[in-house]
Amino acid sequence: MAKLSFAQAIKNLFSAHNKEDTEFFDDLADALIEGDIGAKNAMELVDQLEKECKEGKIHGNEEILKHMKVLLSEYVKSVEFVPEKGKINIWMMLGVNGVGKTTSCAKVANLLIKNGFEQVVLSASDTFRAAAIEQLCYHGEKIGVRVVNHQHGSDPSSVVFDAAESVKAHGGGLVIADTAGRLHNKENLVHELEKIDRICKQKADDGCYKKILVIDSTTGQNALRQAEVFNEAIGVDAIIMTKYDSTAKGGVAISIGKDLGIPVFYVCTGETYSDISLFNCDDYLNTFLGL
Repeated sequence: MAKLSFAQAIKNLFSAHNKEDTEFFDDLADALIEGDIGAKNAMELVDQLEKECKEGKIHGNEEILKHMKVLLSEYVKSVEFVPEKGKINIWMMLGVNGVGKTTSCAKVANLLIKNGFEQVVLSASDTFRAAAIEQLCYHGEKIGVRVVNHQHGSDPSSVVFDAAESVKAHGGGLVIADTAGRLHNKENLVHELEKIDRICKQKADDGCYKKILVIDSTTGQNALRQAEVFNEAIGVDAIIMTKYDSTAKGGVAISIGKDLGIPVFYVCTGETYSDISLFNCDDYLNTFLGL
């Protein structure tokens, strides 16, 4: 049986309570935890909401939800990066295996080309997962983007190096680097990412290097843990949320924003290359709260 969306859980909550008392706010905290905001954040948010609703005499379904939106909007942030023409830009795509990272690389490349940024190169820097190189090459062929790749098992940082050199030789552009995400072998992964990070910093022009984490929207607090690991390892500038259409809860963007201060760049809503769009905080919160 599918779990209720947070918006539906809230609707049911208001139906079940005829007044906003302590029990109502306790149930609201439970609903927020179920909505992937996390226990600590849910309790803090509800305590603040209850206090401000009492002080401001805020009552009723819509008014309380609107005030909750105001509180949540402090945590959820959006960002848009635009590669600079004539410069060497590198976007390193991070994320564990299975979140849709390789496909997201292709979606981002395709979107940028459609928006007029022609010089995009994909770097197959996940040289460990057997199918990753072939998968990226397949996507590159489909969307008409060149893929720089080395043989399976080679040094991932050398692939980024060659991709950056290629972009430089063509007068600038963007390298989108697909990387490995083997979290079960965290020490090796961190060491590998640190090495790629050094190369990216050396090769990219000032302000043109971004580290973007791809997360699966449906995995909730697991996605927050992943963000913590990658952010601690090399820092994360933004996240891309995949499976955004199928998530029943979706509060993880709030957790990542509040706990780590990381904004959301893109959301992916389906399987095709065009199923990607810039994240809109207002739309996100309206959907999450059912406003």
